[in-house]
Amino acid sequence: MQQIKVRIAPSPTGFLHVGTARTALFNFLFARNKNGKFLLRIEDTDLKRSSNEMIDVILESLKWLGLEWDEQPVFQSKRFNIYRKYLEESENKELVYRCYCSHEELEQRRKIIMAQGKAWKYDRKCLSETQNSKLKTQNYALRFFVPDGIVMFEDKIHGTLKRSSEDIEDFVVMKSDKSPTYNFACCIDDHEMGITHIIRGEDH
Repeated sequence: MQQIKVRIAPSPTGFLHVGTARTALFNFLFARNKNGKFLLRIEDTDLKRSSNEMIDVILESLKWLGLEWDEQPVFQSKRFNIYRKYLEESENKELVYRCYCSHEELEQRRKIIMAQGKAWKYDRKCLSETQNSKLKTQNYALRFFVPDGIVMFEDKIHGTLKRSSEDIEDFVVMKSDKSPTYNFACCIDDHEMGITHIIRGEDH
């Protein structure tokens, strides 16, 4: 039987939030009840806002609460090579595409759509211009291509959760500065770390 592995993954852009502490407690108790492992991952891909001071505060806060982790902490900032490998594989498999839109361009198009009373999501402008975009030299982001259909997964509490892909935009997985986004890095890490259960607040 596969060993249970859960994780708490705070971001060192501020102090340990009470909600994070609550979630850590649920993960810790679940791991101990199932003879599993409680792991700690520091999600510090935001290099500008993350700080060593906040990392120390988070570690000390978890220890003060008695929530000791079972392996060495994992730092996302030290795993960029791993993320790049998966990004390259995704691009080779055409699961992602390059987006050359600037923040200003996106904001302008978003305002136009919202002024019409419609909900904004990325309009796939760069997907339809892929061939031309390959000739461009400026910075680009990578967006995940969300296929048509229904996205679903099994939740241990709520059962089967479903959502139409029409409600999900082609989200960014790599920013123009070549750093991975949270949504991409956390999934890669959960896979690489062998996490078996994701226990989070219901808002997530």
